[in-house]
Amino acid sequence: MSAKPYLTGHYEPAVDEISATGLAVEGTLPPELTGRLVRNSHNPKPGITPTHWFKGSGMVHGIRLRDGRAEWYRNRWVRTPALDGAPYMTEQGPDLTASTAGTHIVEHAGRLLALCESNLPFELTPDLDTVGPYDFDGTLRSAMTAHPKTDPATGELHFFGSSPFPPYLIYYVADAEGRITHSAEVPGATAALKHDFALTTGHVVFFEGTVTFDPTEHSGIPYSWNDGTPARIGVMPRGRDGAARIRWFPIEPGSALHAANAYEDARGRIVLEAPTVDREGFRLSWNWWVGAPGRGSEPNARSWTRRWVVDLAAGSVEEQVVDDLAIEFPTINDEFTGTEHRYQYAVSFPDHNGLGGYGIVKYDRRTGARRIHEAGDARLPSEAVFVPAAGATSEDDGYLLTVVSDLKQDASQLLVLDASGLALIATVHLPRRVTAGIHGSWIPDTALDEGTVRG
Repeated sequence: MSAKPYLTGHYEPAVDEISATGLAVEGTLPPELTGRLVRNSHNPKPGITPTHWFKGSGMVHGIRLRDGRAEWYRNRWVRTPALDGAPYMTEQGPDLTASTAGTHIVEHAGRLLALCESNLPFELTPDLDTVGPYDFDGTLRSAMTAHPKTDPATGELHFFGSSPFPPYLIYYVADAEGRITHSAEVPGATAALKHDFALTTGHVVFFEGTVTFDPTEHSGIPYSWNDGTPARIGVMPRGRDGAARIRWFPIEPGSALHAANAYEDARGRIVLEAPTVDREGFRLSWNWWVGAPGRGSEPNARSWTRRWVVDLAAGSVEEQVVDDLAIEFPTINDEFTGTEHRYQYAVSFPDHNGLGGYGIVKYDRRTGARRIHEAGDARLPSEAVFVPAAGATSEDDGYLLTVVSDLKQDASQLLVLDASGLALIATVHLPRRVTAGIHGSWIPDTALDEGTVRG
């Protein structure tokens, strides 16, 4: 077994694809949980040791729930050219189909899309078999971020393509039927890493941190921390002429991979929150991602929630660290995307001093309260996906779905937590330990009934 940390412990890859039916359930699954939980992970084939965690081929895991039963579990590699060794860089330039497809999986307009930010999406069937690369009928002319945002009011999908070479940033909007209706090159963007972004009712919010393109980085992910790269927030009005009116605001050095949410407050200011690492935090994470000697701690050990308040009228930014708990993978009730949310969820990690542990965190942004569902010894939960309860009457009226990797039992379970108090409602026992992964989505069967998922 390789000593690379991203191939050991919770991250040890699955060696094959399996299917299992009739999964054991403890507790009672709410009947409205009828659909699929699908989540992605970096999972290289046996015998393959990638030079960076992010270079591992994508494997999607799915759990099918219906009418209080757990009908099946299955896992499938996303069959891209890269899975069989095809290079990303060719004599003709980048091959946007040579994707790991291992970062996220979302549904839009009838398609399940496995995503990696340097490539085209890959379409999957509802049973997780690979259909092939998807370019929005030839209208997607760049790579696609792994973190698109769905506007809950319109059903539009907002996303971007970024590159270390001009054009550095292209913004796209696809309508609810999956047609790209708008695209624009964004002026003022640089080669700084852009992994995620945020949407408000009136603006698109980009984040350029202190990590930028570095051709001397040989891990296969050519980015590194650069103190000479200014960190910035870009605020772009939504609409056809928005790109021409983008404004860039300098902020303190840092790197943020994932935005929790953004919104316009009562004074018209842009409020953005995201887990952020400083220089040392990035070094610790990067050393783990590449398996460098003396790596010390695992990723996210210095990842603290930061809030920026951008005053467009004054041209200023206020920022502060609002919590000192090491967390990542922030989520919310997606119906509040772009509007002010009260509750926020995340996965907690041990910090750089080895203090704390794994768990699911809930923040009440109104009161400042923080609640943690502790995962237990040697148990790492995945990103908590919020699913609203039937007839929900409040923002946190729903469930959190998370898949736990249990090293002591060499097993995994799907936990269903009450999103209001984090109490355990039900446990689904899976037929194997699921490799710790990145992001995923809940795809309800109402989407199938409405014909918005093909297969």
